[in-house]
Amino acid sequence: MTPKAEKVEVQIKYKDLQQSFSAPPEETWFLLSKFFNQFLPSFEIVNRLKLSVDLEALAKDCEGLVGFSEEGLNLLVPKNKLTDNETLLLLLLASYLGKKLGLMEKLTLPRELLQAKLGKNGKITSTRLGELAKNDLISKTSGDEYHITTFGIIQMQKEIIPKIKAKND
Repeated sequence: MTPKAEKVEVQIKYKDLQQSFSAPPEETWFLLSKFFNQFLPSFEIVNRLKLSVDLEALAKDCEGLVGFSEEGLNLLVPKNKLTDNETLLLLLLASYLGKKLGLMEKLTLPRELLQAKLGKNGKITSTRLGELAKNDLISKTSGDEYHITTFGIIQMQKEIIPKIKAKND
């Protein structure tokens, strides 16, 4: 009878990826090395390409632009200094931020509320919302409510918020 070869058992978990090995020590070392060389660089690249929102940075960016009261969200920028699209995006961004910070119950806002806050008729509001949705900045839910997309948040932080702040200085 030959002695049973010793095996090393390894289980690796990195974010959403899990890998298990059960092999002789030399082969296990090879499999571990292969895992780190093949998978981790790919995940680092994916993480750099993945759009994600830094909530703390977003809250800082929104200081002086939006506020929350018992009555709901408020724009702190005069509407006459904003375009219709900037107003709608800022309202939806505030809704996102309010939900994430626990200041609001829902992530979405109904079209009627957006129309009232915009102060324009239904046709203009629907047209502007359609333009924003077409550009993937916002998304419409099945219940005629809207929310800002992750892409929309990133665009707000990179381009639109700096423009709004520059106009209001």
